[in-house]
Amino acid sequence: MLLIVEIALALAYGLLAHLAAAWRNDVLSLAALLALVAMLLAAPIAARRAWAWLALPVLVAAAWWLYAAGHAGVPLLLVPVAFILLIAWVFGRTLRRGRTPLISRIVLALEGGPDAPLAPELIAYTRALTAFWAALLVTLALVNLVLAAIATPDGLLASLGITPPVSITRTQWSWFANLFNYGIVGGAFIGEYAWRKRRFPNRYASFADFLRRMGGLGPAFWRDLLR
Repeated sequence: MLLIVEIALALAYGLLAHLAAAWRNDVLSLAALLALVAMLLAAPIAARRAWAWLALPVLVAAAWWLYAAGHAGVPLLLVPVAFILLIAWVFGRTLRRGRTPLISRIVLALEGGPDAPLAPELIAYTRALTAFWAALLVTLALVNLVLAAIATPDGLLASLGITPPVSITRTQWSWFANLFNYGIVGGAFIGEYAWRKRRFPNRYASFADFLRRMGGLGPAFWRDLLR
């Protein structure tokens, strides 16, 4: 149930953030911020974490203050950058010496668990793939930051009173931040699967089978993986 609530809040945030940018509507920007706060605090509040209950009124008050000051849309420019960098860090931190790369852990879980070691070529491939995802996500975060900076009339530079040398509209920024990001990630995911199927044949019956097995790892596995 909690997962469904978090997904619904994430979808609501994306829609509200896009409409706020497209229509330049501060009320929708405030609604997007409140949806974001609810999404971030849903799990700790459900777990009865005291800090989450204390943070809730503070964050709601901060969102209202930004709205009252006419800057409710500014944090929305940085949310995609922060989110993508966080996921990049999740991948990148597992590349440190002494740790198992994130993709290697997933493949181990899919193909027999930690007691069934991977072949050397698969170890090298999954490590390189983990590095690829980290690099791709960092690149996407930087692109998002640049686009947020040059968006007009209320992008990061414009909010500081600086006229960007080149500019895009806030709507164009929103299409990239709230849609194209996911398209690029989804395209990379599908393309990598197609390459892996040729590089390591006969491991999955189909793409649907691969997704089914990924989903079959269960919520507990994915929560532990992201810690």
